[in-house]
Amino acid sequence: MMTWMKRVFLFMAVNLLVMLTISIVLQFLGVGHYLSARGVDYRSLAVFCLVWGMGGACISLALSRVMAKWSMGVKILDPRSGDKLVETVHALARRAGLPAMPEVGIYDSPEPNAFATGPTRSHALVAVSMGLLESMNKNELEGVLAHEVAHIANGDMVTMTLVQGVVNAFVMFLARVIAFAVSRGDDRDSRGMERLTVFALEIALGFLGMIVVAWFSRLREFRADADSAKLGGREKMIAALQALQRRFEPSDEQEAYASLKIAGGRGGFLALISTHPPLNDRIAALRRG
Repeated sequence: MMTWMKRVFLFMAVNLLVMLTISIVLQFLGVGHYLSARGVDYRSLAVFCLVWGMGGACISLALSRVMAKWSMGVKILDPRSGDKLVETVHALARRAGLPAMPEVGIYDSPEPNAFATGPTRSHALVAVSMGLLESMNKNELEGVLAHEVAHIANGDMVTMTLVQGVVNAFVMFLARVIAFAVSRGDDRDSRGMERLTVFALEIALGFLGMIVVAWFSRLREFRADADSAKLGGREKMIAALQALQRRFEPSDEQEAYASLKIAGGRGGFLALISTHPPLNDRIAALRRG
């Protein structure tokens, strides 16, 4: 219950921050209104949607490390403690050529998983669950850590933010253009219908956008697997994925960071919006080299 409440509060707080920040930017740019007597001002609407779409995604990225620590209860390990987990991550980070060592933390969860997050390659976090530490041997763990370091080295957190921001902008733009076209009129009823149409279209187009983002995320996972094989060894990465096959998929409680985790999503009809490919496909791709 407390975890759920924390997530709801976090969601509300972040959205409030995004709304306040973007509203100030839009007022400064003078693009808060995109409707005129002549119809839609497409230029103002495009800027409006781009600022909202990209701005919200970028703010979320900037806060990603803090949000992860807070919402998942990540305990940061002292980099000077000589902890084997820290030493392994830092050794992989040096091998990957990162400009700065990522923070390393653990969080209390029986789910065997790990994730990487942070706004840049110089300000990143690698977090590992207690379930992963307890269920994997040294080689399997190194395979997982190499995968997460590869995400940081490839700048996947930034590219995912850019993709999500562009998708958000297109969803907002198309929803408003279509809504204005089907709800013409200056009376109160027409404006009310337009707002409802925008809301409905954003839900529908947002779902299609999720498919695009998830497809890109799956491509990113294959690349991180391949790069982790170079950093830590192909057999270690394969062993890690095989170990995950013997475990349960991520629980609903941890889905908020599923797109950054090693184990990923689920199969069945949810495969289309899964952020990770099936483990069998990832293992086969690694074996093909």
